[in-house]
Amino acid sequence: MAISPSFTPSLTLPQQPPSLSRNTTVPRRYLSSSIRCGPRDNRGPLLKGRILSTEAIQSIQSLKRAQRTGSISLSLPPLRRLLKADLLAVVRELLRQDHCSLAVHVLSILRSEYPPLDLALCADVVNALARNGERGEIDRLVGEMEGIEGGYENDKALAKLIRAVMGAERRGAAVRVYEMMREGGWGSESWEADEYVAEVLSKGLRRLGDEELADEVASTQRGRIRT
Repeated sequence: MAISPSFTPSLTLPQQPPSLSRNTTVPRRYLSSSIRCGPRDNRGPLLKGRILSTEAIQSIQSLKRAQRTGSISLSLPPLRRLLKADLLAVVRELLRQDHCSLAVHVLSILRSEYPPLDLALCADVVNALARNGERGEIDRLVGEMEGIEGGYENDKALAKLIRAVMGAERRGAAVRVYEMMREGGWGSESWEADEYVAEVLSKGLRRLGDEELADEVASTQRGRIRT
């Protein structure tokens, strides 16, 4: 068969994907896919950077089981073997999940194993109890506190605790806090009365109807306590 000299065969090459220039915009959906997961209830998210140890997770699960079976006292001894950081993480996680009564139990372990008690953490527990309508537990929690130590940093935590107790409108707990302050030397040369703390406590007591004690607290701003 003769081939005409004018015939040129045509070859069809596979198409190459177009090259992307630097200015080419790729749709976002092809770059990444968003996967979201989380709890299906109303609890808050984990705080950024919070990592619970295996021991802390197991302790939380054990406490929940003990609460369901009514054997909380049996779960407390193993908690004493936890490190302070794990106990703090357990308390905060239980508060996040609104298991306030369990958080109070763990807080009692913290108080006995690693004194003195963190007043800022105690304030968080008081706020959670008030938010969940367990105001009677606030009186018991404050009543079991053994004392309050002074210091600049501690004064800020103390003010936070006082605001939490006043916000829950627990007069008895507020009076107990003031008594522990006095026993610790608040208003004396060893522990100078912080003006902001005195103002928060005085206004709170006055709002709760204790005018006499409010006046006594207010007098500490001048460095004197009436006897």
